[in-house]
Amino acid sequence: MGRSRGTRLVLGARVLPATAFAAVVGLLLFQTPAAALDVTGTPSPVTGNATYFSGLGAPYGGCGVPQANLDSQDFVALNVFNTPGDYATHPRPVPASQSGILGMFDNGLNCDRYVQVTIGDYCTGTNDGAQSQPFCRNGSWVGDRYNGATLTMLVADSCADSNAWCRDDPHHLDLHQDSLSRFVSNGAPVGSGLADHWNNRHISWQFVPTPNYTGDIQIGFLQGAQTWWGATAISHLPNGIHGVQYYANGAWTNAAMDGDMGQAYVLSPTTSGGSQFQIRVLDADDTLVNNGRVYTFSLPASCSGQCSAPYTQVSYTTGDGGGGTTTTTPPPSSTTPPPGGCTATESITSTWSGGFQAAVTVTNTGTTPTTSWTVDGAFPGSQTLVNSWNATVTQSGARLSARNAGYNGTIAAGGSTSWGMTVNGADQALTNLTCRAA
Repeated sequence: MGRSRGTRLVLGARVLPATAFAAVVGLLLFQTPAAALDVTGTPSPVTGNATYFSGLGAPYGGCGVPQANLDSQDFVALNVFNTPGDYATHPRPVPASQSGILGMFDNGLNCDRYVQVTIGDYCTGTNDGAQSQPFCRNGSWVGDRYNGATLTMLVADSCADSNAWCRDDPHHLDLHQDSLSRFVSNGAPVGSGLADHWNNRHISWQFVPTPNYTGDIQIGFLQGAQTWWGATAISHLPNGIHGVQYYANGAWTNAAMDGDMGQAYVLSPTTSGGSQFQIRVLDADDTLVNNGRVYTFSLPASCSGQCSAPYTQVSYTTGDGGGGTTTTTPPPSSTTPPPGGCTATESITSTWSGGFQAAVTVTNTGTTPTTSWTVDGAFPGSQTLVNSWNATVTQSGARLSARNAGYNGTIAAGGSTSWGMTVNGADQALTNLTCRAA
């Protein structure tokens, strides 16, 4: 399946096309030969450079999940290749015979993991990503008051462009532009200041556990999915995803990844030509999630023939791995469906001293597409809304109301969309969460 990318930007420089997207490298020279990376982890922080980009594009980011359905709107792209001085096109996924050129994206195996990013110095010289040129030419690295600002971010995209940013710095990160205002310094988000003083930043980063994890995994069929091509995205994971196994014709089989979109796998139904699927998931430690929990779900009626929406979330039942079915679980934990044809679920995706970020998933529980939706809830304390995305959100006292944006009011039957917000105050979920759809 294809995927498109948002426009890459470097503040203070020209706007770059998507084919030359940003990320800045330190004083590495292009002549440095390629060397195999340890792409599996970062036991201590690594130093790289970062630019930022506007968004994932549509319908999917490099990991195979639409931007609206990510657990966090604070996300990054990792390098597909590690080829200093070599800007040629290479196959992806990278074949085993060329494993030495694998970048930190690791053919998608680092998708849905989180990284903690810390801001460092900025470049006073030229850092334009030109091929065969050193970074920060005719300048130096200088610190300012944004040094040390941090943010925990989700791996959701990949960088394979043929510029020096993506090829010459093995630990380069590309950051979601909107996230720059949410980096935290001295216990508070930095606001617009970091973006206004960007100019090609050094960063340090390392993989960290999923922050404040609650609930269970989320499963959704991708556009074009059908009984014989069960393309499915798995998200909301406690520790990334390294594989999916499906149960078919009496045996467990390793599912094939959809290209190198690391959260998208192609499944077969439990019986040939059927519409029911069973899976279990392996995390970034190659350990079965939840002690081998089995997830059973079906292709929804809205996907008769094939799924038309980019992403159609489904509910599932869980079993203990021995064939016994336990509970029905619309992931993550959800409200009881009220009248109106939709449900809303909330998860807190990131916290800091004095504030937090939350994601709310809106699911169409009806049999026809929605044209609009509204989510209402109440803060349990003195929390205040700071900003939001993918919805128009207002607060009156403790009450919060969110209406769909112009582009996500239509949700296919059984499908879902998500919106998010940052909040000042204690990290407590909304109470009395309800959803109405038209």
